Amino acid sequence: MTESDKPVVVRFAPSPTGNIHIGNARTALFNWLYAMKSGGDFILRFDDTDRQRSTVEFAEGIERDLRWLGVEPDRMEWQSRRFPAYDAAAQKLKDAGLLYPCYETGEELERKRKLRLARRLPPVYGRDALKLSDEDKARFEAEGRQPHWRFMLPNFESDPFETRRTEIHWDDVVRGPQTVDLASMSDPVLVRGDGTYLYTLPSVVDDIEMGVSHIIRGDDHVTNTGAQIALFQALGADAPAFGHHNLLTAASGEGLSKRSNALSIASLRETGIEPMAVNSLAVLIGTSHSVEAVPSMEALQDIFTPDMASKSAAKFDPSELGALNRALIHETPYDRVAARLTDMGVDEHRAEAFWLAVRGNLDVVEDARHWWGVVKNGPAGDAVLEDEDIAYVREAFALLPPEPWGADTWSTWTSAVKQASGRKGRALFMPLRIALTGSRSGPELADLLPLIGREGTLARRP
Repeated sequence: MTESDKPVVVRFAPSPTGNIHIGNARTALFNWLYAMKSGGDFILRFDDTDRQRSTVEFAEGIERDLRWLGVEPDRMEWQSRRFPAYDAAAQKLKDAGLLYPCYETGEELERKRKLRLARRLPPVYGRDALKLSDEDKARFEAEGRQPHWRFMLPNFESDPFETRRTEIHWDDVVRGPQTVDLASMSDPVLVRGDGTYLYTLPSVVDDIEMGVSHIIRGDDHVTNTGAQIALFQALGADAPAFGHHNLLTAASGEGLSKRSNALSIASLRETGIEPMAVNSLAVLIGTSHSVEAVPSMEALQDIFTPDMASKSAAKFDPSELGALNRALIHETPYDRVAARLTDMGVDEHRAEAFWLAVRGNLDVVEDARHWWGVVKNGPAGDAVLEDEDIAYVREAFALLPPEPWGADTWSTWTSAVKQASGRKGRALFMPLRIALTGSRSGPELADLLPLIGREGTLARRP
């Protein structure tokens, strides 16, 4: 089977240690859309090997957030259930002499790093642990030191202390041809001193065993990819294709953090932002395509290609979400919000006409609740009639046309009021709007009036 014949399998592998934010959603969506365009599978894989910080609640929240966005995993996996596979891979590397124990403390490593910098040498680990005798190791362990384990990069010919330039190349599905020199890197730590695994080994083992064909992630992992490709090869596997998209940052350039709830998917949902507003921004910002409100995941899939992402960070202003949200709502057909309107108590026989009347004035769908209250119960705002307008409005209400009321009722009524009062423009319309809604702005009164009805309108006469 050639590389092009392999089924596409992608994965999104968050740590369930907090709520995912819009930056995480960008990675999930890049993978999801790539799988959808390729007829492939999407794995949601929880990196929950940190048992102290990972929680079931956060994992459930991540799954809920993704499904709300429209990302439906084909399968879900939990790394905490796969430790035997990681243990076996670690032992295989140890047996091959590629995973070696190191006993330096963090302070000792920092001193060595600074010493190399002072000598104008790259701050990479010098493999000093390879020089330790069995007696040295026994002495360290007698002191209570537990080794961490490093993967020996294949960046030398025969002497591991004589590294040479060793280039790893791949054709990145986002960035194009990429090169990393393994001689510029320290041997990565795969196992901590307490025996727990860092991200790298479990990730590679899972990618091999789960048949992952493409790894699409943030460009902060570009350098790591060289070491991971070497690890794939050390475990006897071909590396998947890689893609590294630009990161989503705040307008200030600061990165986003799961530890802060700002811009978390859960918080955006709670504030009334629509899923496709999040999806549109998360995918299109920082790409060759203009940022626009895309109405559906299918339409976004038609637009998406992984190489559309630029190489610079994708900075955005949260206010852009509001603008996209309004644009989406203003074009949303009734059938997509019917159930939500029912939950608000909107009468079924008036619901579609009501939605079409008010959607152009909404920031979030929930705002429709206010306007339904206006239609059903009367004015609900802080605008009040001026003294000189009260008599005018009373006279105007006396001119209300008989039912049935329809699309022409407003113009019929205001024409009669204009002729009787001599008023026109704002002086004619604004007092009527305030009397009917309690607000100085809002949906077209021509659309609201038939919904309020003649009896409901007369009840608002001052």
